[in-house]
Amino acid sequence: MAVWTVILMGQGCVFYALVLTAPAVLICMFSLCEESSALQLEDPDCEEAGSPACESVFSLNAEKILSQAKLLIEQKRFPFAVENPNTNEELAIGYVLIENGLYDEAIKHFSLLLQILSPLGRISEALSDLSKAIQLQPSARLYRHRGTLLFMSEDYTAALEDFQQSLDLKKNQPIAMLYKGLTFFHRGMLKEAIETFKEALVLKSDFIDAYKSLGQAYRELGDFEAAMESFRKALLLNQNHIQSLQLRGMMLYHHGSIQEAIGNFKRCLQLEPYNEVCQYMKGLSHVAMGQFYEGIKAQTKVMLNDPLPGQKTSSEYLKVKYLREYSRYMHSHLDMPVAEYNVDQDLPGNFKNHWAKNLPFLIEEYEEQPGLQPHIKDVLPQNFDSYNTEVQKLICTADHLGALMQYNTPGFLPNLRVHRAMGLATIEVMQAMQRTWSNSKVRVNGKTRPMQWRDMFDIAVKWRRIADPDQPVLWLDQMPARSLSRGFNNHINLIRGQIINIRYLDYFDNILSFIKDRILVYHGAYNPRGIIEVRQALENVNKVEDLLPIMKQFNSKTRDGFTVNSKVPSLKDPGKEHDGFTITITGDRVGNMLFSIDSQTTEDRTEQYQSEIELLYKDLTNKGKALMLSSEPGDADAVCNLILSLVYYFCNLMPLSRGSSVVAYSVVMGALMASGKEVIGKIPKGKLLDFEAMTISSPDNFTKTAKNWMNLKSLPVWYHSLPSVAEAFPTTRTMIEVLNTDSTSHCPKKS
Repeated sequence: MAVWTVILMGQGCVFYALVLTAPAVLICMFSLCEESSALQLEDPDCEEAGSPACESVFSLNAEKILSQAKLLIEQKRFPFAVENPNTNEELAIGYVLIENGLYDEAIKHFSLLLQILSPLGRISEALSDLSKAIQLQPSARLYRHRGTLLFMSEDYTAALEDFQQSLDLKKNQPIAMLYKGLTFFHRGMLKEAIETFKEALVLKSDFIDAYKSLGQAYRELGDFEAAMESFRKALLLNQNHIQSLQLRGMMLYHHGSIQEAIGNFKRCLQLEPYNEVCQYMKGLSHVAMGQFYEGIKAQTKVMLNDPLPGQKTSSEYLKVKYLREYSRYMHSHLDMPVAEYNVDQDLPGNFKNHWAKNLPFLIEEYEEQPGLQPHIKDVLPQNFDSYNTEVQKLICTADHLGALMQYNTPGFLPNLRVHRAMGLATIEVMQAMQRTWSNSKVRVNGKTRPMQWRDMFDIAVKWRRIADPDQPVLWLDQMPARSLSRGFNNHINLIRGQIINIRYLDYFDNILSFIKDRILVYHGAYNPRGIIEVRQALENVNKVEDLLPIMKQFNSKTRDGFTVNSKVPSLKDPGKEHDGFTITITGDRVGNMLFSIDSQTTEDRTEQYQSEIELLYKDLTNKGKALMLSSEPGDADAVCNLILSLVYYFCNLMPLSRGSSVVAYSVVMGALMASGKEVIGKIPKGKLLDFEAMTISSPDNFTKTAKNWMNLKSLPVWYHSLPSVAEAFPTTRTMIEVLNTDSTSHCPKKS
């Protein structure tokens, strides 16, 4: 057993030692002395490459040592494992050195490790001592070590300063340059991160971690090709680099290239059989492609990897039981017409509630879904040429329409599978709306009846679910009554600490202006005498981060934070307003802040918004029917306005646990096409449909904004001759087949 021991020595020194108690071996030791208050560490100032002092202490037996260390990690046979896999690997290497009798090498190895990790996790103490050491004798290495600890503490601004100081003192430090880039990356400054990673590669051309980080940055930027090239270069340097394989596989999955993703996960698992991320993603990928037997086998392996007592549960372990149950449900309904069943009604309420909230799978009296049934075969690959010419045209049209929904915003990677799914949803919505406006009925949940507003959205919901089974796309008002009465929050962190959510950067100024207006309204009502002073102070605020001090100054009730609520005007009851979203801003003494947005789904709020949507849908249906008999352009404009107004309330309600935005946009495009309008324009850079609706003051203003970017034109006549989507792909099997089909060399590319 290994324990940390504090040994009190003479002359005011405290020595920290890691001791192996059986046999008693001193592994590593360092001291904190009152005389200097500095870490007394052996710290050879060697170059990154070439100097003998920097060579591996076990270079002759490196392969053997690393192999034994990996086995130790896989079997979890070493004490004091931590959450960071890189740290665990270093700890395991140290223990292997001890087991092999290489005590001197073990001491050196742990001593180097301790320069990064503070004893007993007391990072603040280590930071204090490093600061004192820097005051006494600043060096590039000390700045780098302190920067690393600050980085681990998520103080990225201070970490950046230290890495820069280190680089100023000693330029040839690829590691320091890499971490400098990572501080930019975590603050949402992707372009700066990319340039810094490139600088690290100038210093060290075979720096695998720099290529890997460069790939991550390009992925977050949405540049798939550049990310792939970076991961390719990392794997050229080391074809067994597990992190690069894992990250590339995950990116391929989220790009819709699932078969390629599976290849990466398989290779990852050959090298590291107990890698939970690769195992989970392999299982997910197989299920997404309809390969349920392989998928559930991989999921079960993740389930068997129970965390040790005190060990933090991984997100994969947390999610895998839900995925396995949903996979079984999908498999049992694989050949049943989608119009004959309803996921939201079939899945148990507590299961949906826990899944949507990402809670541990602790559901009382839960009855598992049926196991895999041998007579239901996996989905087989489908060639594009196996579809007739009309269906091929349908697929190509769907790919084009889906691409128009792609956000041109950092953080949103193009997903070709989602493009096709939502393109098909758009066409199916168009066809369903046209039938409705022609007085035809639809088949829903095993019943034939007139189409309702939820049916229109459910078309898009079913395609969104099939595109990515990892995400629970569920109607929140179909959750258990107890959960709904407490409220279900759609929560988005815009800033947490110093981590900025880059997806929403373009909306920060709009939200800041909105908050300022609400603060003035509040002070005008409760403190009218001080309103001029408050207004002057707010005029000098240019960042959200500066609002909290202002609120503390002028409102004694503001301590650690404040909230601001938006309001949404009612069309049904003019003059009345509904609750919109809630903005929360909190901060601590060291300057870290939380800037977040919540939309709470409660029974009352849901009822209010649904009454608005139902009124608009009824009007839309009447005007749509009239449009079928009219050729007046004014009628089409009225229908267009109703469609966008309806979606305005849908986005403000946020009625789905995931995917509300893309579901809404596919309904917008499909309904507009039913009215004879085709969307030509792409979504402008930085714009998000749901945030446009949430941050614009009225449905009329939202309609004007959306029309401006959609660039609506008359719908070509040939759209009406496309095959019925519902008839071409009536079952989950046929839906998965068409999403799996490669059309790369068949569909003409449109700009």
